[in-house]
Amino acid sequence: MQHQLVWFRNDLRVRDNQALSHAVASNQAVLAVYLACPQQWQAHELAPIQADLIERRLVALQQQLAELNIPLLAVHCSDFTSVPQCLLQLVQQYQIGAVHFQQQYELNEQGRDQAVQQSLSQQGVEVVSYHGDCILPPGSVLTKSQQVFKVFTPFRKAWLSQLDEACFSPLAAPAAVLSSLLPDSFSKLLAKPEPIKLDYATSNSSAWLCDESEIIQCLRDFSAVKAESYQQLRDFPAEPGTSKLSPYLALGIISPRQCLARLYHDHPQALESQQGGAFVWLSEIVWREFYRHLIAAYPQLCKGRAFLDWTERVNWQHDEQLLKAWQQGQTGYPIVDAAMRQLAATGWMHNRLRMIVASFLSKDLLIDWRHGERWFMQHLIDGDFASNNGGWQWAASTGTDAQPYFRIFNPTTQGERFDPKGEFVRYWLPQLSEIAGKKVHQPHSWAEKSGQYLAYPKPIVDHAKQRKLALSLFEQAKANMEDLAD
Repeated sequence: MQHQLVWFRNDLRVRDNQALSHAVASNQAVLAVYLACPQQWQAHELAPIQADLIERRLVALQQQLAELNIPLLAVHCSDFTSVPQCLLQLVQQYQIGAVHFQQQYELNEQGRDQAVQQSLSQQGVEVVSYHGDCILPPGSVLTKSQQVFKVFTPFRKAWLSQLDEACFSPLAAPAAVLSSLLPDSFSKLLAKPEPIKLDYATSNSSAWLCDESEIIQCLRDFSAVKAESYQQLRDFPAEPGTSKLSPYLALGIISPRQCLARLYHDHPQALESQQGGAFVWLSEIVWREFYRHLIAAYPQLCKGRAFLDWTERVNWQHDEQLLKAWQQGQTGYPIVDAAMRQLAATGWMHNRLRMIVASFLSKDLLIDWRHGERWFMQHLIDGDFASNNGGWQWAASTGTDAQPYFRIFNPTTQGERFDPKGEFVRYWLPQLSEIAGKKVHQPHSWAEKSGQYLAYPKPIVDHAKQRKLALSLFEQAKANMEDLAD
């Protein structure tokens, strides 16, 4: 008798999991597998704190699935090239007739899945994939001329117009597989589960949840209590105004469809009026979808290329000392340094701060945005290639729908505006704790006036001068491209 295999990837959940639900609906025994690929993860800059959360989540998922009479194995493959053989061995060992998984849209992942499809199909194994990582899958939201949207606002309008009842109806957790369907090999795995241990460097993620029910409750609490004030509070890092659900979306412990359904349940008027905090939060979900649609349509984004070809001609500066100062939070600009220290300590950074530090690296230090993109992936607990790449290219003015290159964040005024009382800066930079209010954003001016010594670096660059240089670098790059076109 043949059985079903569910291949978990970035969908580490039981609820609203199409691959899992369809496998169980076959009325056959179901085996689940997670393939750990440490060499590939290293190449993809997987953060140790995110690896730790994955491991903790897999342990919890193994227990959840066991209650459904589904054993979960964690199998080690070196990299993506070894995945087809790993799955083929499982298929043969456990008499698998069909493999189910949810699609990923990055280039390497797409290549891996195509190789799996070819390998298993040759053995007569059915391979079924699902679009659970997006509410509306890539290729389904197009312009009138059937092109991929390159600007967010019209994409969001078209995306909203295509929502239907199915988008608001997440799947419940499937019923347990009947014990009578289980072969002895599955029963043995359930009786004595194989330990979950990833062969990858980890750092402590215990500040973050790994229980699916608790995370869903966080979604409900945010939607009910904080969503309406999201528009007013989301830009202020000292305020608990954001959902902090991004790590769980990145690993698929909750789905975007669950987020949409909960928001619609609590705030149906937000989708109709397209106003208010709940709609602004929904727009963040749409941004997530937008970036996924883009990487699926433009594979060069997964190859380290800028979306705007002419920006590849920007003459980025190469200064290891400046880069290191940025990485370590030693730039002399308090809001930048506090943000970078938050990232180092927690594996997370407030979204407004991500924009500020990305602008600072690319426009003040004039360092290639790709260095920042890698640093974020190496440290973020919510590391997500599409969103991270999209955010960095937006800030560096190299991407589709990017911030225009002539708009450059002033790190001092950004700090004064979004941390007006200086609470966030003083928390992460205790050496500035004696400076009251917004004066903390210009600490050396305060120190000079008050005759105090500060154990804090002076600004490593002059923002006004660097702004002018950034503008000239971009203008020269654009001119060079136009000369080539003539």
